[in-house]
Amino acid sequence: MKKQIRKADQAKIRQRKHIAFRMNFLFFSIFVLFSLLIFRLGYLQIVKGEDYRTELEKKEEIPVNTSVPRGRLFDRTGRIMVDNDPKNAITYTKMSTTTAKEMLDIARKLADLIEQDTKRVTLGDKKDFWILLNSEEAAEKVSKKEIAKIKEDKTLTEREVQRQITQMTRDRVTDEELATLTDADMEVLAIYREMTTGYAFSPQIIKNKDVTEREFAAVSERLDDLPGVNTTTDWDRVKMSSNAILGSTTSPTEGIPRTHLDYYLARDYSRNDRVGRSYFEQYYEDLLKGQKTIVKNVKDRTGRVVETKTIKEGEPGKDLMLTIDSELQLEVENMVSEELLQLKKRSDTRLLDRAFVVMMNPNTGEVLALVGKQVVRDKETGKYEIRDYTFGTFSTAYEAGSTIKMATLMTGYQYGAARVGEVKVDEPILLRGGGRKSSVFNRSGRIAMTDVEAIGRSSNVYMFKIAMGLGNYSYVPNGGLKIDFAAFDKFRNSYASFGLGVKTGIDLPGEVTGISVEPNRSEPGKLLDFAIGQFDTYTPLQLAQYVSTIANDGYRVAPKVLKAVYEPSPDGQTFGPLLQEMEPVVLNRIANSDEEIARVKQGMYYTYYGPRGTARGLFDGAGFDAGGKTGTAQSGYYEGEDRSLWGTQTISVAHVGFAPFEKPEIAYAILVPHVSTYTSGGYAYPNNALAKAAVNKYFELKEKRLQEDESEVSVTIKPAYEKDLAK
Repeated sequence: MKKQIRKADQAKIRQRKHIAFRMNFLFFSIFVLFSLLIFRLGYLQIVKGEDYRTELEKKEEIPVNTSVPRGRLFDRTGRIMVDNDPKNAITYTKMSTTTAKEMLDIARKLADLIEQDTKRVTLGDKKDFWILLNSEEAAEKVSKKEIAKIKEDKTLTEREVQRQITQMTRDRVTDEELATLTDADMEVLAIYREMTTGYAFSPQIIKNKDVTEREFAAVSERLDDLPGVNTTTDWDRVKMSSNAILGSTTSPTEGIPRTHLDYYLARDYSRNDRVGRSYFEQYYEDLLKGQKTIVKNVKDRTGRVVETKTIKEGEPGKDLMLTIDSELQLEVENMVSEELLQLKKRSDTRLLDRAFVVMMNPNTGEVLALVGKQVVRDKETGKYEIRDYTFGTFSTAYEAGSTIKMATLMTGYQYGAARVGEVKVDEPILLRGGGRKSSVFNRSGRIAMTDVEAIGRSSNVYMFKIAMGLGNYSYVPNGGLKIDFAAFDKFRNSYASFGLGVKTGIDLPGEVTGISVEPNRSEPGKLLDFAIGQFDTYTPLQLAQYVSTIANDGYRVAPKVLKAVYEPSPDGQTFGPLLQEMEPVVLNRIANSDEEIARVKQGMYYTYYGPRGTARGLFDGAGFDAGGKTGTAQSGYYEGEDRSLWGTQTISVAHVGFAPFEKPEIAYAILVPHVSTYTSGGYAYPNNALAKAAVNKYFELKEKRLQEDESEVSVTIKPAYEKDLAK
């Protein structure tokens, strides 16, 4: 018996231990679970709390399209180039719970207070409006049998079914039924369609053109009776300059261009937002657009918005100062326009239709003047008129002729095909088969000349011999021209370091690199053409960057149009705080020594001041020294719509340079394509005249401003130059 009790006790002891183990395991599990829960809560609150708060704010805090002014554009002296013109506007903002009936009622009330143009009303709008006004009659236009047949297609969603029914209803609205809409109905419809075009909480402009003081006051007085309606100030973008690179913006009616819709919607834009459409306005959209007002909608238990709180007020866009000198720009524009009109009076200029001038600071890349003009004949009057073609300075390319000979010489230095001070004989190059190439000034003789004279006198033969050296060919009169075609790559790689044949890096969209043609191996002579600028094509802006690279002793600096970014002006008279001043961007340094660069500059000095320089005397008595290079290219015409003229041989002229010679402040490039059809001579040289006039104007304005003591030009906002002229 005693033994049996012990066995029972042992069983109980084992059972108690088992229960104790299970209880301990249970408590431990609960402890672990609670620990995990606390850890998870801590993770969500501490680590992820800010993310969830941001997500919540995105749903509750909504940016609305308040009409904030776009940032203004100024030239480098503080003159306004693009401004905002304020105007009265009437807007409507619908809520997510707003019904069509409520909007129709508001539209009718507004129609009694304002006059609304009905030109934008479409046939589809009329049909939808008739259906809204005659819902019972509209419902009978599609029979139950037809509806049932549509629903038989199980592949259609409810929305697709309803879309088909709605379309059938619209198609069956007759002209007689639409004719029942009165003029008053049409005005209500014109207002109603504007109210329905946007999203909830996004203000839609009902009227912002020609809003009279009476209309503005009448609506303002009745805002309590017009939920969602507001009177505010809208803005028109006003350009004070005709320069196309300033770009343009869309209107609220146009909204975001369809081609860029996804891009802007992904960046929290609304479909009817005004955006930059082209060039500067487009490139600097993020700075110019302004900040929308942020509001928070407070809802009741049913989800109805009962209050809207402003979390952050809207802010105007940033004011941008351009590098352009608008006074210099306008003067050069007038020079180019007048020159083109004069040239068109000549009999040999039938294919001439454009000219370009680019002026920039070679040390900073700041573009001072970017001028492109096009002359066209008015179809109605038959007279010539001038149009802006500024964007052509970086979106079109041409043969530049002898202006690129400095790059050829320095490429020769790099590869040992020329040496500093080396004398080469300028003589006609005689090729097998009767081919003949020579310099313009020497058709038959033999003239020994240095590298400096080769630039200043524009020796083609000196450059031909450099090209032959790059192509591993020793010239033999009447011999076959057997070159290593790798010479083309050597040239192009070297030219690219100056900015020729590559994008310059300007802060504007639409830049092209020009045309680099793959050489035909049966035409080795094309390498010689390449060396004198009659093969590849370059933009006027590339020529300006190229000569700037020489002027600043070998540094290729990206040209820029934006100089500085400011906070919006607090009073319209002075600039806001400076946010950022754009620093020069050095893209590369050319592979030439200071001695080689200095030697090339001496050649450019010879152009203006040497006894046989191609532009000798151009700046005599100007009060400053300069260095430059002229260029003439025989080119083919492929510009116009009349293809029967394509392939016509023409003459294009160019000019590049910098001044003052010792400490350059400006670099300039002038290019006039197709100045005349090809003849043996007698064509005009507007490139030289434009170079002289533009450079003289720069120094004239500089002297005038020094006398007027305008050293603090960056702190005061000035009237636009065109307005100054009007006064």
